[in-house]
Amino acid sequence: MAAEDPSVSGVSGRYATALFELARDEKSVDAVKADLDKFKALLDDSADLKRLVRSPVFGADVQLKALNAVLDKAGISGIAANILRVLTTNRRLFAVADVIRAFNALVAKYKGEATADVTVAEPLSDKNLDALKSSLKTVTGKDVALNVKVDPAIIGGLVVKLGSRMIDSSLRTKLNSIKHAMKEAG
Repeated sequence: MAAEDPSVSGVSGRYATALFELARDEKSVDAVKADLDKFKALLDDSADLKRLVRSPVFGADVQLKALNAVLDKAGISGIAANILRVLTTNRRLFAVADVIRAFNALVAKYKGEATADVTVAEPLSDKNLDALKSSLKTVTGKDVALNVKVDPAIIGGLVVKLGSRMIDSSLRTKLNSIKHAMKEAG
C-alpha cells in the first residue's frame, strides 16, 4: 500500500504502513488516529516537546522517560502509545510528524476520503465549512477532510489545495494580478 501513495515512503512510510495494518487488523483505526492527532497537537503547541523529539542530544532512555510522562498526562495509550515508544527506542522519534502524516494519508485512502488544505483570511463559520466540504465532495466524488489555516495576509477569499490542484481566489492574488496588468499597460 505504501508504494501506491507517493506521500507514504521512506522510514516514516514503513512505520506508518505497519501501524496502519496493525490498527486495521485490531479494528482500531479511528482510535489510533485520534491518539496520534492528539499527540501531533501537543507537538505543535509545545516548544519543549518539539526540542525533545528533534534533538539528537537526548538519549533514547531520556526521550522514553519524558515521552511516557507526556503520554500518561495526555491519556494516549494502546497502539498509538506503543508506536511512539518504538520510534523512541529505535531513535526515530524525529520522524514522528512524518509518520503521523503518512498514517493519516493511509487512513484517508482506506476510508475513501480526500484532504484539502484551505487557507482563509479569517475563521469560517460551520455553515461555510459545510458548504465548502459539499462543493469539494461534488468535484471529487469523495468525502473531503479540511485542514483549515487562517492567514490574514491573503486579505479575503480563500486558497484551496486538493491533491495536485490548487484554486487561489484570494484577494491578494487578484490585487497582484491587477497590479501587474497596470504595470504592463503603463
